Order: sequence, then structure tokens, then C-alpha cells
Amino acid sequence: MKQLKETQISSEEVYNGALLRVRKDTVRLPDGNTSVREYIRHPGAVALVAYHPNGELLLIHQFRYPLDRVFIELPAGKIDAGETPEATGMRELEEETGYRAGELRYLTTMHPCIGYSDEVIHIYEAFDLVKGDKKPDEHEFMQVFTLPLDKVLEKIRSGEITDVKTIIGILAVKMRKDDHES
Repeated sequence: MKQLKETQISSEEVYNGALLRVRKDTVRLPDGNTSVREYIRHPGAVALVAYHPNGELLLIHQFRYPLDRVFIELPAGKIDAGETPEATGMRELEEETGYRAGELRYLTTMHPCIGYSDEVIHIYEAFDLVKGDKKPDEHEFMQVFTLPLDKVLEKIRSGEITDVKTIIGILAVKMRKDDHES
């Protein structure tokens, strides 16, 4: 695959915000020509497929400004500097839902926007939930609810759930469950 590699010639930061950094690089292409690559640097995130004590999955409704609508999502959040993905998962689960997990198990890793971002999302399953205190970030508003896996899958099939981290997390759980049943 070496013949596909692009090599950075120069790089400049064109925006540095609270969450994202935007870069504009000049690269040498495999054929020797040059091109420009604009992309977003992201600190990474964690999403959680959390099993409520009633056996259903813990989900949230959250308004997402760029698309001007409320989405159904797994609890999730960005990794803070110096924080491990596991620590982020534990923190975000409690902040967003009010539940603490007794155990986290790694499920999968995804790259949601490979054409224009280096974002990585680590997905974990969260077990043995215990009710704690919901501690949302100051500017974060969401509603927590539960659904059984089959109902979540129906919402994915119908197009009601379109958030990629949620779809990937749920399908990874379904695939693992199907593997164990066969």
C-alpha cells in the first residue's frame, strides 16, 4: 500500500476552537503531483452501549444544532486531555445518564469521517449500572430513556436512528449476540 501514501509538504492551522482544530496541508501525491488536504483534528470520543438494570438499552434524545433536530443516540462524549477512553466512558455515562457502570467492555473502534477528520470513537458496553447523579455539562441538554434491543434495531431499520456511532454500536452488539447464538 506504500504506493498510495501521500506525504506532507507543509501544514498550517486555519482554525483552533474549543473542540476542533482545522488544518490545511499541502501534500505530495503518489504520482508526484501536489494537492491540498483540509481536515479536522478531533480529540476522540467514547460511546457506550449501556445495559439498564431492566435489561433494556440506555439511550438519549439530544438536539444537534448543525442538523437542527433531535437525535436518538448512545451516551457519548469527547476524550479530555490525558484521559483514557475507559475513564471517558465512565465519566460520560454518569454525566449524561446519572448511571455508573460496574464494568466496561471494549466493543469496537470506528472512524466516522475519514475523508475530513481524524476523529476516532471507541465504543464500549457498560454493565452493572447503578443509579447515581446526572451531571450534564453546563450547555448540554438531553433526555434519557430505555428501549429493548429489538426496538432499537427497528428504529435503525426505519431510519429513525441515523447517528453513525449509535448504529455501529448497536449493530456490533447484535453481531456479537448472533455469533454467540449460532
